[in-house]
Amino acid sequence: MSSSYFVGTKEFFPTVKKIGYEGKTSRNPLAFKFYDPDKIVGGKSMREHLRFAVAYWHTFCATGSDPFGSATLPHPWDEKSDTLARAIDKADAAFEFFTKLGVDYYCFHDTDAAPDAEASAYEKNMQKITEVLRERQKATGVKLLWNTANVFSHPRYMNGAATNPEFTILARAAVQVKASLEANVALGGENYVFWGGREGYTTRLNTLMKREQDHLAQFLSAARDYGRKIGFQGPFLIEPKPMEPTKHQYDTDAATVIGFLKAHGLDKDFKLNIEANHATLAGKDFGHDLQVASDAGLLGSVDANRGDPRNGWDTDQFPTEVLETTQAMRIILAQGGLGSGGLNFDAKVRRNSTDLEDLFIAHISGMDAFALGLETAEKIRTDGWLDQLLKTRYQSFDSGLGKDFEKGKLDFEELARLGHQVSDSLISGKQEKIEAYLNQMLFS
Repeated sequence: MSSSYFVGTKEFFPTVKKIGYEGKTSRNPLAFKFYDPDKIVGGKSMREHLRFAVAYWHTFCATGSDPFGSATLPHPWDEKSDTLARAIDKADAAFEFFTKLGVDYYCFHDTDAAPDAEASAYEKNMQKITEVLRERQKATGVKLLWNTANVFSHPRYMNGAATNPEFTILARAAVQVKASLEANVALGGENYVFWGGREGYTTRLNTLMKREQDHLAQFLSAARDYGRKIGFQGPFLIEPKPMEPTKHQYDTDAATVIGFLKAHGLDKDFKLNIEANHATLAGKDFGHDLQVASDAGLLGSVDANRGDPRNGWDTDQFPTEVLETTQAMRIILAQGGLGSGGLNFDAKVRRNSTDLEDLFIAHISGMDAFALGLETAEKIRTDGWLDQLLKTRYQSFDSGLGKDFEKGKLDFEELARLGHQVSDSLISGKQEKIEAYLNQMLFS
């Protein structure tokens, strides 16, 4: 037992020691095969590139229950009868987990960490748990990537929070967001997230969409102003999702969120936190929403998970598809990294993964998959073939009339006149060649 691995009076994962890197030939499930935190890739260590974070909610709160069955994942940190004592045990278990896994960051919803209650008692609980988390951070060196307020689970939020038709509910949501922002500043959070879990509608028949969205923008503006007032200097993040739990959420995908932010003058303070499984539910792939956000200069952070393409709901599985992580890391590398953002494992073990060590194995697999994705993306970048192919494909816009068009120097009549002077041509997009190349990069 090492005091650097946990900070409480009880060791919650006694059979698991510090996870180390053993290389790709290792058969040890509790060891990294590809993630070597100190390995230099493209001038930075893997640790610096990937900035992994553990999600408090799925890792320490999820019980394995679903609409068809009760809990299957009992937690040794949930055994005490007093809710505040349980919350402290959960914090101890969490920081033991973070340090044994070797991640630098974590993320949490307010009611993951502190017991929910009526407004005044809730605020006291948040203040107490913030003190506990600050002590644990100081003892371990683990930092807060971001936190957020859960203004979607309680029955009061069944019609939304900032978009609720009842002003009193909107004001109650402000209690939680205010307390969460204060906790963020106290804990040195590097970002702050808004996820509009029920900010949308179930039926348009009883919904004034524009008015609700205007209320959402006003709420976000006021929260931003308060955050800046109390000293939060990082980016605020919006996490897109199209549906579930509501039929239609106003933050449906990256492009929709970007349009909303620009329309309401919020794009200078807000960026996007892109989740893979949410992009899937929007009918896109992970890379699509990453690229849309990055092209707009608004990709701030990532929730690293995956969905099952055969399921139409948020399965929140751990990311193990290396082609997907490679494509994600290509986009992240191309924009110079995530800045203050990171890769948060918003993912949960399966209902029948009932051993405590399964929590470690799942995170190890995700970290290894992103390490492989990072190395492959960097190999593609330094090889240069794909970048050259893309440059060649668009070269007609790099000079001459094509360049004049891009710079707005051709009016539409001139453009049409030029169209009379050219003949039709078929130029291959080389999709199959690119796909074969990606496999070569992945497996050579």
